[in-house]
Amino acid sequence: MKITSSAFQEGASIPSKFTCDGSDTSPPLQIADVPSGAKSLALIVDDPDAPSGLFTHWTVWNIPPETSAIGEGSTPKGVQGTNDFGKSGYGGPCPPSGTHRYYFKVFVLDRELDLPFGAKRGQLDAAMKGHIVAQGELMGRYSRKK
Repeated sequence: MKITSSAFQEGASIPSKFTCDGSDTSPPLQIADVPSGAKSLALIVDDPDAPSGLFTHWTVWNIPPETSAIGEGSTPKGVQGTNDFGKSGYGGPCPPSGTHRYYFKVFVLDRELDLPFGAKRGQLDAAMKGHIVAQGELMGRYSRKK
């Protein structure tokens, strides 16, 4: 299974439009090769290079498994969690310094998750444990212009 974007290639720079320096809009994402039998998808966007450790920018779960695209600036059908900005929804890259890596990850699950809207990343990770059938990721980089 794989996740791609028409806005940037694997390992390339994320256009500023999709960051706090632009309109902070989520980039378009394409999802392909989801295994049959999948019951739901989960999306996590995070930054492992944040000064405080792993920083979560977006979580959505219980996305229908037939979802093959998430349009620019749109939220897939599903349940959104609270990101590390303290909000639900997408929060774009906004590194305090240097170049950070941002991972857009899609997890294929063998069930829907019984988590409420606004659940935090730790709750999502715990709920997914033992239910991940496949996963794909896309990594982009971003550094702010001074």
